Amino acid sequence: MSTIVQTPNAEAIAAWDGPLYDRFVQFRQIVTDGLVIRGEQALRLHRARRGERVVDVGGFGDTTQRLADLVGPHGEAVGIDAAARSTREEADQAGIDNARFEIADVQQAVPEGPYEMAFSRFGTMFFATPVIAIRNISRALAPGGRLVMVVWRRRVDNDWIYRAQTIVEQIVTRPEEYDEPTCGPGRFSMADADTTTDILKTAGYTNIALHRFDEPITISKDIDEAIEFLMALGPAGEILRLQGERAAHLHDQVRDALTSELADLTTPAAVIGHASTWIISATNPGDHDA
Repeated sequence: MSTIVQTPNAEAIAAWDGPLYDRFVQFRQIVTDGLVIRGEQALRLHRARRGERVVDVGGFGDTTQRLADLVGPHGEAVGIDAAARSTREEADQAGIDNARFEIADVQQAVPEGPYEMAFSRFGTMFFATPVIAIRNISRALAPGGRLVMVVWRRRVDNDWIYRAQTIVEQIVTRPEEYDEPTCGPGRFSMADADTTTDILKTAGYTNIALHRFDEPITISKDIDEAIEFLMALGPAGEILRLQGERAAHLHDQVRDALTSELADLTTPAAVIGHASTWIISATNPGDHDA
């Protein structure tokens, strides 16, 4: 397994290798259960084919294993992520002959191409330099290779995330100075269709298409778990994490406000919110400059 060097994405890598990794491990099942249906819809629209080599960019491991199943024993799925801790964890747990994991920062290069397909389920929204990263993916694709990405649409179209952020911001302000690393541009950096299309065009792709996919998302089994999750991850959790102990005395107030304001998301079976995503597809024409 290779090792990354210092890159412009260093701060985001530090975040995902450190505090965000620990929080992801705590809430891993909630995250993957909530995202899987969106990844499956993308793969229904743009299926990985038997015998292909596919690179999975920034996945949680379950996507790489799913791709390995789709391409079959004569194909291969390679999961790449710049965060060493999560990549090593996925490699240790996979145990599948045609799936493996590499530590690689896409903003530097995508290793071991060419691939017939690149797939990413919510893994491309945190690039500090998205055009460079997306271009590097295209350079690892064979001519005619496909890029398929799932990203969040606008905050207002994902009200469970946006409302939680707004509620927290009314009680705790995001600090101007902080010691903790941040996760980069954030989950809504590719929410605007025009902006994302321009990124792909500048990176050299053709046949660019955005398919809107709206489907409810199960946030957690009950409101208490939902609040703990929202206070740990996402925009609301980021504000609290960056404030650290300076906001610890406000956590009970935040918890009470979130419980009250998000009560309408609670059903007898689970806490469910509205979720809206883009499923983005594009083609590598294969004529980029070296």
